[in-house]
Amino acid sequence: MLVFVIPLKSPKVSKSWELVSKLLERTLKSVCNQTSSDFRVIVVCHQKPQIEFNHPHITYIEVDFPIPGQDYQSKSLDKGRKILHGLFYAREFNPSHTMVVDADDCVSKHLAKFVTQNPQSNGWFFNPGYVYQTGKKLIYFRKKAFNKLCGTSNIIRYDLHKLPDDINQDYPELNKYYDNHSHVEDQMVKRGNPLEPLPFIGAIYIIGNQENIYLQGDSMFMDKNKDKGILWKIKYFLNYRLFTKSIREEFGFYDMILLSNITSEL
Repeated sequence: MLVFVIPLKSPKVSKSWELVSKLLERTLKSVCNQTSSDFRVIVVCHQKPQIEFNHPHITYIEVDFPIPGQDYQSKSLDKGRKILHGLFYAREFNPSHTMVVDADDCVSKHLAKFVTQNPQSNGWFFNPGYVYQTGKKLIYFRKKAFNKLCGTSNIIRYDLHKLPDDINQDYPELNKYYDNHSHVEDQMVKRGNPLEPLPFIGAIYIIGNQENIYLQGDSMFMDKNKDKGILWKIKYFLNYRLFTKSIREEFGFYDMILLSNITSEL
């Protein structure tokens, strides 16, 4: 069984709690669109979101952690702590593997079935993946190192996790470890349990919705690479693809109609 763990930010550090809730609802619909029923979803939050979607495989864990500050480091540690709690609770379902999913991303509907067919694998990292900028007609195909960019990018066999015996204590180093998705592939190699590349595209990293911790801008990677030569820029633009109906269907993606008061709060 594959257990998805979704850490959700507090409404007190959200620009719009209504927007955060709507983004999570889309993520949950995407995750629960699996072709296999052999999965569970754990949402770790300060407060349950305002959504209408329900599914018998979703469990909410409400925590009373201190509210993080608005700085990146504080939010990151809060996210890591929620991930750790979600992974700890996942043992209730006796999973073969777990996967952390950011609360605004979408995932392939084939993940649970693939994991069920490969229960002994150490796990997988997502090498290629999609990056979608909210409101655009095209989607960006990142050919490699998607797992270095996006937190929704690793599936790990459950017994390979470094989990404490007592989850009621705080573990700052573990919190930091579990939020640092970019090092998972390398750390698993060092521990002698290397992950394999997932043999298909597993996730869409969704940016530009004003609630991302990272990559909030409108130009995605171009600002960071504006001094690159013309050949790099040509290759960059050639990586864009049509955001087809089949991609949307596989990842459970749909455009959201946001209420006017959401926009005014951002």
